[in-house]
Amino acid sequence: MSALAQVDAKPSMAWKRLRSALYFVFPLLCLVFIWEFTVRIFSVHPGVFPGVGAVLKAGAESIANGSLFLHIGASLARVLVGTILAVLVGVPLGILMGVSPGVSTILTPLFRFFSVLAGIAWIPIATLWFGYGFGAITFVIFNAVFFVVAYNTLLGVASIPPQLRNAAWSLGANRWDMLKEVLLPGALPNIVTGIRTGLGFAWRGLIAAEMIATNLGLGYMLFLARDFYRTELIVFGMIVIGILWLLIDRLVLAPLERRTIERWGLVR
Repeated sequence: MSALAQVDAKPSMAWKRLRSALYFVFPLLCLVFIWEFTVRIFSVHPGVFPGVGAVLKAGAESIANGSLFLHIGASLARVLVGTILAVLVGVPLGILMGVSPGVSTILTPLFRFFSVLAGIAWIPIATLWFGYGFGAITFVIFNAVFFVVAYNTLLGVASIPPQLRNAAWSLGANRWDMLKEVLLPGALPNIVTGIRTGLGFAWRGLIAAEMIATNLGLGYMLFLARDFYRTELIVFGMIVIGILWLLIDRLVLAPLERRTIERWGLVR
């Protein structure tokens, strides 16, 4: 490609990204317009549902006093630790299930049983085991991510063609080579998809757990605002939670999933 063609391609790519961002933001702006229009037309009491101005004012106050950043930092730290622990345990176990029919036969029914309990259902017993704080919430997040990641890893390993494994063995691969060169790369697209899906469950579980099991975090921020009848702060917290998840999913998880799938040849 010539230098001139490369220069022409860059504005085209930038315009494509900008247009995609506008398409994504436009429905959200429409929702804000409908929200403000409805509150004004029907004269909704602020205690029932606030207007856009009151929410922006509450947000500015929480930013000015620094409480918003403390809540965000606590929530993100819990998600990060719980997810890392879940991946470190779930991926090896999923690979073991994928290569060992006996282990898979024993554990698959247990995984199907506990997968519906993962996340919010563990909050009561987590508080009994770990008390109120970081440990209980991290445990809830771990459960939300662990089963999804492990099961997706199992599916990824199972999808690797037997001919590929046999070819690796015939070329003299040992167990470590098989894991590093065949099993992990082959299962990686499914693993990343599992992490993305599991984090969605974990984010919801996080907010619910923080309402009960801690005194810091976005969920606690909503719960505390309810006690003082500050609906504008509740709505602002909900908006922050949604925006944070959109940023995590759109800027981190979705590109990681897409590049992983493209890297390992599942998209041509």
